[in-house]
Amino acid sequence: MTKASIILSIKKQYEKVDWGLFIFLLLFLNVKLIIKLVALCFMYVRRFNFSFGFRWKQSRLPLFYLAIILIAIFNYVSYSLYQQNNYSILLLTGISFWIMCILALHQLTLSVDTGNLQKIHNAIFFFFVVNAAVSFINLFTIILEIGELNPYRYQGIHQKYYIGTGDYIKGITFDTSTTNALLNAFGLVYFLSRKQMFLSLLCMVVLLLTCSNFTNLLMMACLLFLFVFRTVREQKSVIIICIALLVIFMTNVTPQNNKYATYIVEKTFGRKDPVQQKAIKLIPIEARSDSVLSGEEKKYKYAKLYLDSISLARKFLVSSDEKQNVNNPLLYKPEIPKVNIHAPEYQHRQDSSAGRMQAIAFLDQLRKQSGIANKNIDSLAQLNQPPGKVTAYIEVFSFLQKHPSKIITGDGIGNFSSKLAFRATGLKIAGGYPAAYTYISEDFKNNHLSVYLDFFGKDSGFHSIANSPNSFYVQILGEYGLAGVICFLLYYLLYFVKGWKKLTYGLPVLFIMIGAFATEYWFEQLSIVVMFELLILLNRRDTAVLSTKTHE
Repeated sequence: MTKASIILSIKKQYEKVDWGLFIFLLLFLNVKLIIKLVALCFMYVRRFNFSFGFRWKQSRLPLFYLAIILIAIFNYVSYSLYQQNNYSILLLTGISFWIMCILALHQLTLSVDTGNLQKIHNAIFFFFVVNAAVSFINLFTIILEIGELNPYRYQGIHQKYYIGTGDYIKGITFDTSTTNALLNAFGLVYFLSRKQMFLSLLCMVVLLLTCSNFTNLLMMACLLFLFVFRTVREQKSVIIICIALLVIFMTNVTPQNNKYATYIVEKTFGRKDPVQQKAIKLIPIEARSDSVLSGEEKKYKYAKLYLDSISLARKFLVSSDEKQNVNNPLLYKPEIPKVNIHAPEYQHRQDSSAGRMQAIAFLDQLRKQSGIANKNIDSLAQLNQPPGKVTAYIEVFSFLQKHPSKIITGDGIGNFSSKLAFRATGLKIAGGYPAAYTYISEDFKNNHLSVYLDFFGKDSGFHSIANSPNSFYVQILGEYGLAGVICFLLYYLLYFVKGWKKLTYGLPVLFIMIGAFATEYWFEQLSIVVMFELLILLNRRDTAVLSTKTHE
């Protein structure tokens, strides 16, 4: 093959991909806000078009985004929120996030409506391949660091990885592992529907590596539905393999994560924990965490561990008689030292990160300001307390019951529960915010902020998605009221549900997204919603083109 023919072949392959869309996805899904802005600038410089096509009937884009902005402005005026210091800056910031959602969706719509379908599919293919490669690099970096093949069972470095290994598998977005998990859940059903089996399994493997139990649950529900109703024999075989991979991973690779998932489910549905003192009596002092030991017990623990290590070392000292037989394998059998999992470096070290210390200090400050008698700001993470996520849902309904005037349009943007509300505290919980313009509403402070600070001010064992109050459903009901909920149902979900009977991969993607909204402020995250919208729009055009060809 000549040099000219090689160059021509590469050029042909290059032209088969919508590289503009690929670059946009790569940049816009990145965790950094500034990179998201660069992505939008890149697309609008490349394709300058601001004809959004909003209209009451057959709107080109969903009216939901405009409706949410109007509700936020209405609350700003009707509640006289402009009288509160720094709230106007918060309002503009919140509106800017919704505008970014509009701009991103507009460019996706243009790409799908005017672009070559095969090029768009190839761009998505490359995105998931690159994301999988980076995810594997995340894993291999950990393996190289610890020198063990399975970091999900490795308890060294004070259990830095172990059950939390999945948190480090962030993929190409460098966002949370949950973001990576949901993207791969989308990818799995997308490639499965297109009968690209290897890529389906690749997405399944990356999904498992993230250890996102909630995403695994959503994924299993989707796969079972597809297995029964919407797959052929070849696809059913891949689904069986995916389920088998999940079982193997949960039982053999990371069994402690399996136990944790079971514990959270039981906790959510009201299982009572055993009395802590009885559990401690069954555990030797040297195996207990330092956080539950007294001063004398800590001395005993370290003395015991020291004596155990000396005893272990003596076992490997060869006697004078044994030295004479070292070269005779029939008389001498060397022993391989075993790891002492009770040694200090294998015990969980209490989290003392700057984030946790800041959360503790801020929660103490809120308690002092509110007084001890204020039950809204107290220790929520008690032994038999439900997870923070459940507490957050209870709080929003309790709040609206106590404030019926806010049932219709909610409490106002950034006033009850949102990424913006967390960001505006200045605690860098959900990104940076100018210190001079920080803002915390009383309703947010007394409810979801106190839930977050109390759980995440505790040891890292409480730092999970189950204890985070984040949820789009809570956000839409608490900050935009029933008006926001109705707009979401009529002008967003119905917009994407149209023609659902003809959707292939779009239907399970829609199901996953609806479930995911319960776990995070995904619109404000400006990440997986973009992929969701792209896949639904693309699936619609796929079916429209297929229908046209069939009629011809």
